[in-house]
Amino acid sequence: MSVTTGLFYAFSAVLLLAAFRVITARNPVHSALFLVLAFFQAALIWMLLKAEFLSITLVLVYVGAVMVLFLFVVMMMDINVENLRVGFWHHFPLAAAVGVLIALEMAAVLMGGFRVVLEPTALGVAPVQTNNTLELGKLIYTHYIFPLEIAAAILLVAMIAAIALTLRARKDSKYVHPGEQVRVKAQDRMVVVRMDATRAAPDETNATTSAEK
Repeated sequence: MSVTTGLFYAFSAVLLLAAFRVITARNPVHSALFLVLAFFQAALIWMLLKAEFLSITLVLVYVGAVMVLFLFVVMMMDINVENLRVGFWHHFPLAAAVGVLIALEMAAVLMGGFRVVLEPTALGVAPVQTNNTLELGKLIYTHYIFPLEIAAAILLVAMIAAIALTLRARKDSKYVHPGEQVRVKAQDRMVVVRMDATRAAPDETNATTSAEK
């Protein structure tokens, strides 16, 4: 067994363990951190497949941006884990059926890639120097432009929903509507009230004598 094969099995094992812990961890923050670990392992597997651009993109975009947003949302929402566990076994059969269906669909798509095929015969043509990033960009923005726009719209909606969840009204937070702050007037901010003195003014003669002493 070569070094590359050994690294592939090692990264795959850690990836499967991290993915399992994502759905079994009791703390949502721990689940998000295990998802970060899973992304890193997937990026390393892509690196072994010589897909360096996709590997670096996965780390920069998902780990560096999306997962940081997830962590902020999870920590700011203050999720009550006990309430999430209510009714777990009631919805478990439906969730298990959906999971099995997704697994079967993925297996039907991926099993074709594991079949042993004959290696392509060399045609004697000199290899062409191509740029993987350039070819990927051409493919995405020509054949897959509509799926790319749909994915961008979904991410935009998810970002707006995350911001809306963090800005929801909470009893333990002090929140002021921005529109009310803009429409406020100077006389509404401070009111000068004239009040009578509660203590009599000191005698001027006694004050002068005290100052001389």
